[in-house]
Parts: sequence; structure tokens; C-alpha cells
Amino acid sequence: MEKMIQNQLDPVTFEVLKNGFVNLVDQMSEQILRTCYSFVIYNRDFSSALCDAEGNTIMQGTQDIAVHVGTLHLTAKAVIEDFGDDIHPGDVFLINDPYRGGTHFNDVRIIRPVFHDDRLIAFMQSNGHWADMGGSVPGSFDVSSKDHYGEGMRISPVRVWSKGEYLQDVANLLVSNMRVPEERLGDLRSQAEATKVSEKELHRLIDKYGIDTILTAFDEVQDYVERLARARLKELPNGTWETTDYLDMDPEIGDGLIPINIKMTIEDDEIYYNLEGTHATIGCFLNSSFGASLSGLYAGTKTFFPDIPLNSGFYRVIKAHLPEGTVVNAKWPVAVSGFCSGPYEKIMNACFELWSHVVPERALACSFNLEYLLIGGWDTRSKYDNFFMWYDWMAGGHGGRRDRDGANAMSPVFGAGLSVQPCEGQERLTPVVTSKHEIIPDSGGPGKYRGGCGIEKGGTLTNVTDTVMSVCCDRSRSVTWGIFGGLPSNPHGNWLNPGTDKEKFLGAFFSNLKVEEGDSFSRPSAGGGGLGDPLERDPEDVMEDVIDEYVSIERAKKDYGVVIEEMDADLDQYKIIERETKETREYIRMNRQKWLNEDVHVVHKMYKNGKIDKLDLIRRYGVLIDFATDSVLEKSTQQFRDMLQRRSVAYWD
Repeated sequence: MEKMIQNQLDPVTFEVLKNGFVNLVDQMSEQILRTCYSFVIYNRDFSSALCDAEGNTIMQGTQDIAVHVGTLHLTAKAVIEDFGDDIHPGDVFLINDPYRGGTHFNDVRIIRPVFHDDRLIAFMQSNGHWADMGGSVPGSFDVSSKDHYGEGMRISPVRVWSKGEYLQDVANLLVSNMRVPEERLGDLRSQAEATKVSEKELHRLIDKYGIDTILTAFDEVQDYVERLARARLKELPNGTWETTDYLDMDPEIGDGLIPINIKMTIEDDEIYYNLEGTHATIGCFLNSSFGASLSGLYAGTKTFFPDIPLNSGFYRVIKAHLPEGTVVNAKWPVAVSGFCSGPYEKIMNACFELWSHVVPERALACSFNLEYLLIGGWDTRSKYDNFFMWYDWMAGGHGGRRDRDGANAMSPVFGAGLSVQPCEGQERLTPVVTSKHEIIPDSGGPGKYRGGCGIEKGGTLTNVTDTVMSVCCDRSRSVTWGIFGGLPSNPHGNWLNPGTDKEKFLGAFFSNLKVEEGDSFSRPSAGGGGLGDPLERDPEDVMEDVIDEYVSIERAKKDYGVVIEEMDADLDQYKIIERETKETREYIRMNRQKWLNEDVHVVHKMYKNGKIDKLDLIRRYGVLIDFATDSVLEKSTQQFRDMLQRRSVAYWD
């Protein structure tokens, strides 16, 4: 409950210092961008924070990654817990331990304590995603890992600078177990220097305002955020809301979606999340540790309060129960490197759905799932001749919103600050040439407000030997869903050598796949889910989507019941056939619930005979198949159909 807090700072000084702390963190970001070695970090897969002497987050920057920021206070506290009074000016610590508050092993935190007159007053923290941490596959994303030993180096808090002296032996010990160690060392130094820049800026503020004023501001910016959050919660109704999202499967079980259950209760000025009923940890790396899952709850909640700054004051209003031994609270040594494509984004999207009921003016359907593709091997180009890492994430569609369509080709919700990596930079640094990067028509989930469109990215390997490919993704079965009557988008899944005699469907996650010079690949990402009944979408909006090539004429009829005639595509001239549109919409209304109860084997036969396509399977019939084996997934289909009943059918006329 809220406590009475007496501010000591005048409003002007408070506001200046609050924004000064943001600027301080942003200076860390600018330093990293200008000095990092890794192309991954250069494209903003990093975050920074200013923490107080107890490890609490005082402020984040303006473009940090949600999943990182919600855990930085935990890793600062881990350093305090391990080193206690043995922390000195000039020390710098490193930690990447998911079981101590981190996310996954690739997210490496560099933490610098800040002193004033021999008194510890703060910590500067820089988190960067290192492209490789060792382990069984390049990029350290081995989907078959059941424990962390196949995922690379687990680093509990360790000192890498001691009283200003660089401990080269410690750093070398760490990076010698990683691929491309010189790049890892470069990022280590870049992050450490960034924390030094912010330390200097904090001392400048201390010189100007005095240490007592700064320390008071540390407390008051957190108290300010807490007051704002509690005040907003008091304006909302008390109550309990519950939903379930799913991972695709447990590879050790096969057919069957893996439930993540979230119950949210608002009681006066606090939020309680209870994830009881969530599935036990699964036999691959798509599990999440406590800190990462907690960060998902923070980020999913914060999305609906965009005007409130994020620091530990916000965390005070959120309480959570994450059952141990489940996919949302995996304990050592269970593999967790795929948390970001697994439980984390399911937690965020489930929060979106829950909060859409509480704050309907900000309603948001499910967004596409994060997908990483990693290619590692030997670059045989004459000027290179060394080991390379091609590490890329996909853009995709965000969910439909309360009064507008979802955004197309966006960064994933786990890291909205991420850049889409420029193909030109990738091609210069690695022997992988991009062949296409374009929006996929019909990928946005149908709704009164359409989900944003996904994209397809293709590439070809050129001068390579001894090369393997891995993919970290999900939602090939738990397809990105709509809300309030909206429909799903399209399933994730990658192809090797598409359109050739060697074409092979690879699915949404795999590791250590051997690839050769000349091999090509295709990666379609999902769109966002639709919001609202697609039969209520204005036909003129559907025609505009056809003109923009977001929706095909065929799916305009199937998904929206809008019959459109092409007059002259080059001149963007199309016409809505109003009578047929009215008849088609009535036909869909009369039959769509029956389609969702059609025998799955009858539906599968229609698909094999070419009478319906993949999107018909998902959107009309709610049938899931394994596209690699062309077999029906009966248990997953029943779970998927039950989900459609809750999120879509319940809102139809």
C-alpha cells in the first residue's frame, strides 16, 4: 500500500535531476554505439541503467530493451550479495548468470560501483548481447540443450578490474571459451568504458548539486514513479482476470501445446500476478528463469502505462508468484537460453490481453514471436579467412489495436528498441547475401483492426566451409492470436533451399544444421493478431489493404467477406462488389462456427487435395499440422480450437 512520502527537493531541481539521470544512462548508450566490436550490439541489442547503492534501478535510458531493463536491478544485487564490503573504487564486475537474475548467457552485464569520498553511492550497469558464449553451437543457442552446459559460459559475479587494474588473466580465461574472442574482448572494454563515462557524468552532477541532493534525488525518482503507478491503479476497478498462452511443444512429448497460465488481480493500488498452473520445464532451451519471467510481467504491464517512467519504484507495485520448476521459473541447471522466444514473449502478450480488458482504450492483440537465425562457420573470402558469426533477428507484425491496425514490420515486443539489421552491413562482415526482405501479404491477422504484416527474409551462403545454422523461435503451432473476435496471423517456420529440388521445411527451431556454399534459406515471420470481428471491418479499408498489397483479393473474400474486382492494378483501380460482399459476409457468419468443429482429418484431407490452403487451416478450421511430416496434431488442434473459442468466437454475433 502507498505510504506518505515528503519530498525534500523543490520541483525544478527534481525534474532537472530526473531527466539528468536519463541523460546519464543515454550517454552510456552513445559510448557503446561508437566503440562496440559486435554488429549485434551495434544494432542496439544492449541496455544500460543507473542503480543506487542497494542495486535498485534509478533510471533507464530512452531506447533500452524491455527484457534487459527489468532484470538489471537483480544482477546489481547479485554483485552486492557476493562481494559485500569487498567492493572498491576502480572495481568492475561481470555477470551473465540467468539463475542470479539475468536473462540468458549471451546477455553480459558489466557493473561499475561508484564512490564519493570513499562511500559507495551507486552502480553503473551496461548489458550487451554477446554473439557467442561458447557451448555446443555457434551463437550458443542449442535448442536441444536440456541443461546449461551446452549453452556456453555461466558467469556468476566476477571482478574484471580490481581497484583500477585490468585483470587480463580473468578476461582471457572467459573469452578463450568463446568464439571470436577478440570481438568479445572489444565489447567488454566498450561496455566498461561506457560505465566510466556515466560515472564521470554522475560526479559532474554531484559537483554541481551536492552529494546530499543527488542521493535524495535517487530516492525521490523511485518514490515518484511508485506514486504515479499507485495513483493510476486506484483509478481502475479491482478484480481478477485470467488467460493462458502456449509454447509450441515439449520435444520430449511431441503433440501438445505447453500452457503458461497467468492470473492478474488488481487490489486497490497493487497488482498481483499468479502463474500457478503453468507447465513444468520442458526438454529443450525454451524455458525461462525467474528474473526473465518477472521482467516479462514488468514489460507487459508497463506497455499500458507508457507515460510512467520505469525504475524500481514501478516494480514495488507488482507482486508475482512464479512456481518453481515450471517453464517460467526454471532452476539450475535447466537450459534457458531460448527464454526470449519462449515464455518471455508469451508472458508479455498474455499481459497485453489481460490489460486490454482493464484498459480497453489501449487494447492490443498478440504480436509476432521473436526469431533468431544464427549461422556460424569459416569465412573463406580472401580478405577474411576466419571464423564468422551471422546473427540476425526478424521484424514482424504487431497486434491490432483498439482503434487502428497493428504496425507492420516492427521489432519484437521483447525489444522495441532493437534496430532491423542493415543487409549491407551483414554482407560486408559475413559471407551471407540477402536475397529478399519484403512484407508478406495476408500475414496480418484479420480483424476489425488488422494485425500488422510480417516479413520474409531470404539469403544465400557464399564463401563458407564447416558452417552450421540454428534458429530460435516459436509459434509454429501456438500461432499468433487475435482478441475480441479477431483471428490469428500465420505460423512461423523456416525453409532451406526453397524452390529447388533440395527444398526442406526446417520448422521454427533447430540447431547445428550443416549448410554449404550455395545453400539458401527463407524466413517468414508472423504478422500480428487481429482485433475485433473481421466481418466488421470497413470494406473500404479492406480495399485499401488490397491496393497496398497487405491483403490479397482472395483472402479479402475469405477472411473479411469483401468481394473485390481488379480494374487496373497498375493504376490501383479496384472495385467493391457490394451485393456479393453482403452475401459472402452472411455466408461466413452462418458457417464459421461450424468450420471450427469440422473433423480434423476431413480438414487435413481437404488441405492435401488443395481445396484449402495453410491460412484456411489456421483461420477457418483451427487445425494444426506438422508441416515437416504432414501429420495432424490432434491434441494441439483441440487446444488451439479452445483458444479460438475464448478469444474469437465468444465475441462474434
